[in-house]
Amino acid sequence: MELTSQKMRKLAPEMDPLRIGCGWNKEDLSKPQIMIESTSGDSHPGSAHLPILVEEARRGIFEAGGFGARYACTDICDGESQGTDGINFSLASREMIANMIEIHANATPFDGAVYIASCDKGMPGNMIGMGRVNIPSIVVTGGTMSAGPELLTLEQLGMYSAKFERGEIGEDKLEWAKMNACPSCGACSFIGTASTMQIMAEAIGMALPGSALLPATSPDLKDYAYKAGKRIVELALEGTRPSDIVTMDSIENAIMVHAAISGSTNTLLHLPAIAREFGIEIDGDTFDRLHRGAHYLLNLRPAGEWPAEFFYYAGGVPAIMEEIRDVLHLDVMTVTGKTLGENLDELKANGFYERCQKWLEEANKKYGI
Repeated sequence: MELTSQKMRKLAPEMDPLRIGCGWNKEDLSKPQIMIESTSGDSHPGSAHLPILVEEARRGIFEAGGFGARYACTDICDGESQGTDGINFSLASREMIANMIEIHANATPFDGAVYIASCDKGMPGNMIGMGRVNIPSIVVTGGTMSAGPELLTLEQLGMYSAKFERGEIGEDKLEWAKMNACPSCGACSFIGTASTMQIMAEAIGMALPGSALLPATSPDLKDYAYKAGKRIVELALEGTRPSDIVTMDSIENAIMVHAAISGSTNTLLHLPAIAREFGIEIDGDTFDRLHRGAHYLLNLRPAGEWPAEFFYYAGGVPAIMEEIRDVLHLDVMTVTGKTLGENLDELKANGFYERCQKWLEEANKKYGI
């Protein structure tokens, strides 16, 4: 199978010198050419660290025999714009991100793509664009930020602010909360839209098993980005496209995971938009039908007690899917090239859940739980 990039080199002789002008060398021109699309930017903590993951993915692509080109369309932060007229641009930004991905991928011939994002509109925007473009693809999620001292997380700022207004705490305590609620990069540390959509990317089969919602500062997250870079070259050579993975069955799996994590209701805006790019129609009734009888398995904020980073320590998406595997379509294909059932069985055979227990015990010691 001749790669798209190599076909286009024959049709457009100016492409080679334009690549050389970007720092490519002659050998790079004949390699599988991969678009690395991200929401990198200083817009908020969920995107500020993504250049690190971009470089890790690029390294994996290079070591697998491909060449990665970096593209970006940064996202905005609902937390910064809510309560202002700026929030009116929030959902529109999702569409703009998807549109720019379509433009980037179609204006230049690529053989595959890595999509890297973290947050509310960046994650669904990238997945909508991924479906629209439908070239071999893999998703890397940007992870969650760490909790601050006393397990402080951002959604508690409203409580501190209200207490200050009532005179229950002083300005020094409010200032302390502001200075410590976001101690690192990553998505906000609760199961809001950002965390939910990271989980959906893995649950639907487009991210590597166990990669969603890792602590953003974890070396494991960089390793997953590197592995995704290696895997996308294989997917490009295999010709496996997102439409081979995202099906009604895989979407139903994601909705069942959504029920188990009590995910953000904004998923009812985003998952149908993603599904539509694959020619699949779902609506609120689909969620209602699948959610009936489902069990909520998490004790994470904002509905529960603990910050989102504990999701990873407890086993992440694989642990959730293992708990509910009886109601999942285990024969769906995933980005690994294996079925969901094969992925879960492999993790169990490799001692993944025993390692998770160890991580959880270490986290409990770290936080004095």
